[in-house]
Amino acid sequence: MDLVVVESPTKAKTLSKFLGKDFEVMATMGHIKDLPKSKLGVDVENNFKPDYVPVVKRESVILELIRQAKKAKKVFLASDPDREGEAIAQHVFEVLRSNGKSQMANDKFKRISFHEITKEAVEEAIANPRDIDKNLVDAQTGRRVLDRLVGYELSPLLWKKVRRGLSAGRVQSVTVKLIVEKEREIEAFKTEEYWEIYCDIKRKVGKKENFTVQLTKEEVKNNKRADEIVEELKKSNYKVLDVKKREVVKKSYPPFTTSTMSQAGARLFGWSAKRTMRAAQKLYEEGLITYHRTDSFNISQTAIAKAREFIKKTYGEKYLPESPKYYKTTSKVAQEAHEAIRPTNLNEKVEIASDENKLYDIIFRRFVACQMTASIYDETVIDVCAGEYLLRASGQIMKFDGWRKLFPRDESSIALPDVKVEEVLDLIKVNPIQKFTEPPPRFNEASLIKMLEKLGIGRPSTYAPIISTIQIRNYVEKDEGKFTPTLVGVAVNDFLVKNFPEELEYQFTAEMEEDLDNIANGEKKWTDTIKKFWGPFSKKVKVVTKEGKRVKIETEKLGVKCPECKEGELVIRIGRFGKFISCSRFPDCKHTEKYLEKTGAKCPDCKEGDVIIKRSGRGRKFFGCSRYPDCKWASWRKPELKKL
Repeated sequence: MDLVVVESPTKAKTLSKFLGKDFEVMATMGHIKDLPKSKLGVDVENNFKPDYVPVVKRESVILELIRQAKKAKKVFLASDPDREGEAIAQHVFEVLRSNGKSQMANDKFKRISFHEITKEAVEEAIANPRDIDKNLVDAQTGRRVLDRLVGYELSPLLWKKVRRGLSAGRVQSVTVKLIVEKEREIEAFKTEEYWEIYCDIKRKVGKKENFTVQLTKEEVKNNKRADEIVEELKKSNYKVLDVKKREVVKKSYPPFTTSTMSQAGARLFGWSAKRTMRAAQKLYEEGLITYHRTDSFNISQTAIAKAREFIKKTYGEKYLPESPKYYKTTSKVAQEAHEAIRPTNLNEKVEIASDENKLYDIIFRRFVACQMTASIYDETVIDVCAGEYLLRASGQIMKFDGWRKLFPRDESSIALPDVKVEEVLDLIKVNPIQKFTEPPPRFNEASLIKMLEKLGIGRPSTYAPIISTIQIRNYVEKDEGKFTPTLVGVAVNDFLVKNFPEELEYQFTAEMEEDLDNIANGEKKWTDTIKKFWGPFSKKVKVVTKEGKRVKIETEKLGVKCPECKEGELVIRIGRFGKFISCSRFPDCKHTEKYLEKTGAKCPDCKEGDVIIKRSGRGRKFFGCSRYPDCKWASWRKPELKKL
């Protein structure tokens, strides 16, 4: 038998269906080699040589892999088609080839990769094996070593200068900076008054239809000016100044990439990036979608042909463009995979779990829609003059749905009457509306990922871990889906920005990501990239360790005297396990209390306790009853904010 090695049991199970009894398929359960946990594991004096060691909890898996590899005629390394997968393939090769007393021949090992787990794709990969891509392995090694060096240098520094137990990461710290800067932008924002003025008018002829026009060309900043305009509009004569009609063509969106899929999961379902990627991972491993870590819009010719056939058969000729549609990849270096995310079989009905079903549905519709004809609208713009003032109405009516057949709009079309230039109109009433400018919105998962992608920070495989990590470390909180920095997060950010301004620059981080891409393309050596970074960085760490002042973490005061020492004031602090209450005189007074973060709602189960915010062991927020353990009600969803 031949041995096929993959990462996960689900992927192994799916492959086994295709390959039959001539193949044994085994899963590594992730990485089988990594840098050691108890030490740096990088020899900075010897060209940054990494000390990869077998992962302890994978020892039984490794032994079984060695046993099966000895019996196999060939060993196919079938890990995922990206840098991470290439590194896993390399480590499996190293472990299996040199396993104690005997060594296996190099030509026994074959690297195969496929972007969809289908019978045809897997058989083609086995028929056309390749060598392990050393450039991809080097790019992954470079990222791993770089992140280890940064983490091992900055974390002890944070312990010494901010607080014990803290840690820092190269990309995570920059992401926290984004959220802190956004919060300060919101705090500095000054609200300004403005007015929107609308007029309800009607025709004097025909059906005497009503429609609404809005004052344009003038910014109304205060109540006095608004009153003046309203009075003048009440006295004015209304006449149609201009009518513009045109056909508007709206093209479909491109198929999903990792970033746009994660944004859609957040926007449509309120999911975290981690949840979206978990569902996508299952869909990929079950053979239902192509590889889900990608920043490419490319679609194979075969997939396009099948999509066009499906559209013609299902919706008819008018929904099929004359020629296939192609989308330009926006990423500078689309390196994680060769195709966008799409279904592997458009004609197969699938029965899957709830999350996977929701995600599969939008992936399916987005892909089919990307090859459909554009939607077409009739747009009308009417300009109305009222004395010296110009008012405008605009509306659209869908003429042909096209790709919108799969994504119908919720809002209703706005139909305007067929008025003529110079036509006189009657005023019904003037509607002035006072408004105030609002601060920029906080980041949610969708907008944060979009910003990271725009800045060139992170890659498809890193968005979900970045966002998860900064929450687990209590640097940011998510409330009602929006991110806010914690006081600890602000303190850490300010310390790092002050002492490592270059390393915390967005452009610097983006250029580092680009260097890693260039390593993957064989254009740079990973050791040169690390060396260029390490020299100045390590010197700076030594200087800051010696001269940098200790940072004080601000606390939130509760306005209550400490019940123990009677002198200090109770404050809210953030520890490794979340928020707690302590005395402001700590460490002189060690009084502490549990912090109950109330939502304002009563427990829907016992009707007595308060619904409070809690954190799981992995840092995920959930809601529970303040009377726990007497009442064990808990939920991931926030209940309605009303007292029962």
